[in-house]
Amino acid sequence: MAKNKKVSPLAKALLETAGDMRKAGLMDKATHEKITLRHLGATVAPKTHPITGPQIRAMRERAQLSQAVFTRYLNLTVGYVSQLERGAKQPTGAALALLNVIKRKGIEAIL
Repeated sequence: MAKNKKVSPLAKALLETAGDMRKAGLMDKATHEKITLRHLGATVAPKTHPITGPQIRAMRERAQLSQAVFTRYLNLTVGYVSQLERGAKQPTGAALALLNVIKRKGIEAIL
């Protein structure tokens, strides 16, 4: 469903019922999220936390990757990752989201 599209009264009732079923333990989290995403779209962005240059470098080194290989996996430029690691720039958007995934789950999560 598009962001601009209003949620119908029927969809609101469905979402409320699904929420109550989730709270009562009658519906698992995955099913509830599927219903929510289907009717509301991905309106709630995953939480991302700021990542410092030394943290980015440590993640890359822990994965035993050169900057060139690391940037290829992230679809970024070597210059940009170099700036991130030096602290000259802060990651934002998709780069920050990917780095948060790597931080939580390791490089294997994106390979």
